[in-house]
Amino acid sequence: MRLLVFAVLSAVLMVVDARLGVLQSARSQLGLIVEPVYWLGRLPVTLWDSATQELSSRTELVAENERLKTEQLMMQRRLQRLAALTEQNVRLRELLNSAALVDDEVLATELIGIDPNPFTHRILIDKGSRDGVMLGQPVLDARGLMGQVVEVMPYSARVLLLTDTTHSIPVQVNRNGLRAIATGTGNPERLELRHVADTADIKKGDLLVSSGLGQRFPAGYPVATVTEVIHDSGQPFAIVRAMPTANLNRSRYMLLVFTDPRTPEQRAVDSAEAQEAADRQAREQPATPVVEPPAESAVPVPEERP
Repeated sequence: MRLLVFAVLSAVLMVVDARLGVLQSARSQLGLIVEPVYWLGRLPVTLWDSATQELSSRTELVAENERLKTEQLMMQRRLQRLAALTEQNVRLRELLNSAALVDDEVLATELIGIDPNPFTHRILIDKGSRDGVMLGQPVLDARGLMGQVVEVMPYSARVLLLTDTTHSIPVQVNRNGLRAIATGTGNPERLELRHVADTADIKKGDLLVSSGLGQRFPAGYPVATVTEVIHDSGQPFAIVRAMPTANLNRSRYMLLVFTDPRTPEQRAVDSAEAQEAADRQAREQPATPVVEPPAESAVPVPEERP
């Protein structure tokens, strides 16, 4: 009886609601009351979707940020050599007979530690022998050379900066090619050029680039900018001070440069041998015979007689 009563009541309510619409306000009020229940029911799914999207977006942004930083370092490293290449273009064409300059291979790395000893300028990077890092490998940031690797461990390496008192690098004035040796002073913002003649053509503002002598640092990378030149008529050498172009105290991301370890003589010999092998292979390779298409046979055409 109760089931029958409720069934009849339900049918009556549906008919009244469909025909008259008097229960519209009551249904709206019931919907307002039930809405929090729906919201609580959807809350776990909403929270899960939001957390997943947030983590995914953060991971993608971090990966993209790292990729863009690496690309920026690559582009800035290439721009560093434009000044040196512009000034030396004529001399290189005359000396190297328009030989093309080969770009060096690089590996991005990050600073993970600093030597606490105030009398040494050394840093620790997050690339080691497992990544192919070698002793003496040059290190540069977005603005210029920073130093070289002096200790290699499996997953890290120690870099000696240019401004350390035990470090020296052969440089040349980008304006005229004057060669000199830049030595660290222990001051992170100053280098000194040793044994520069008092009559040498060097002045404030000159850009010093790596000369490539010694086969340790690649040629053409910015090293420092001359800030002071003191001439003393009573001394045979001038006092020349320069400021490193690299941000030695601020750079966090750097590049390891992989240079060709062969000497110029070895590279010339290897190039000649490769050219000779290619010529010999070309001579030994049999020529492909050219097959001419067969000529069409002439078919005599009978003459027509009247």
